[in-house]
Amino acid sequence: MPSTTPPEPPVIATVEHGVGTLTLNRPKAINALNHEMVGLISTALTRWAADPDVSTVVVTGAGERGLCAGGDILAIHRDASDLEGAGDVAATLSASAQFWRDEYRLNAAIADYPKPYVALMDGIVMGGGVGISGHGNTRVVTDRTRLAMPEVGIGLVPDVGGTRLLAQAPDELGTYAALTSVHLDGADAIALGLADHYIPAANLPAFRQAIAEQSVREALARFAVAPPPSKLAAQREWIAEAFVADTVPAILEACAQTGRPEADEAAATIATKSPTALVVTLAALHAARTEPHLRTALTREYRTSIRCLQHHDLAEGIRAQVIDKDRNPSWRPNSLDAVDAQESARFLAPLGDALDLTFELQEAPLA
Repeated sequence: MPSTTPPEPPVIATVEHGVGTLTLNRPKAINALNHEMVGLISTALTRWAADPDVSTVVVTGAGERGLCAGGDILAIHRDASDLEGAGDVAATLSASAQFWRDEYRLNAAIADYPKPYVALMDGIVMGGGVGISGHGNTRVVTDRTRLAMPEVGIGLVPDVGGTRLLAQAPDELGTYAALTSVHLDGADAIALGLADHYIPAANLPAFRQAIAEQSVREALARFAVAPPPSKLAAQREWIAEAFVADTVPAILEACAQTGRPEADEAAATIATKSPTALVVTLAALHAARTEPHLRTALTREYRTSIRCLQHHDLAEGIRAQVIDKDRNPSWRPNSLDAVDAQESARFLAPLGDALDLTFELQEAPLA
């Protein structure tokens, strides 16, 4: 009887020379996160935080395409299709809700991690990939980085702490990135405050070897270089003026008034996104600016994700962009003017004490 080789785990955790390495191992899916992966990452980080033989953690992705393309979008589509019009209780019992609860708790734990947490943001880094990298204390981008929070294009609102990260970006660049879903290169990511260090992709193997031989700080001093100029930051003047407006329609009007082709292009791109998701995303960004810490933002984002499960646009957006790929979603409502203010405000409202995301079991950093 022929022997069978067991499949590799979706996250490979190894320790060598004091470095704990987490390799996201679903290369055919560009290492998109599922619930099992979140659990494996959390378990390894908890163990290594208390292990004196582990001094540093490195997070990377298998394959050549990227660190992580986001979450398991097909699983979310199944729940969204079943839960359209359902109430909060039903939505919070879904598999997607359980995934988000553990994923967002992991995001918070990463932000509090007590050891160097080096995220190698090479290649594609989207959605959930930002959550496992953007909150780390050492965020490395490369000349191959393509980072985005593309949620509004599928009827979702940026999550995994993304609204907090984007709200902190200077000159409304984060608002621009959230509403347009623009792909950011490594230089853009640093300009927006989503990353810290720039290392050419060709030098990543040598950098990783250096981490095993010396401190992270010393390795960065050897291999990190100044990023090239950010093309997005070069547009910061008109973006700051247009995207400071209080509403999405006002932002579109301000873009038109600039007389700049790139502003017209941004407005045309925004017009293709879910009107409801756009309105809620802008409100979420404004809320994030006054929230005291990441966990507050994650609790609010959990609410919006649960409400998105109940809204038509999420299932429809995933269908159009990922399943049928016709790129022709039928949004409801289909215009910004038709988005009900009270309904959009409900996306950010508390779910209730028994339903909201809490962090009682993780008030301290992972240990």
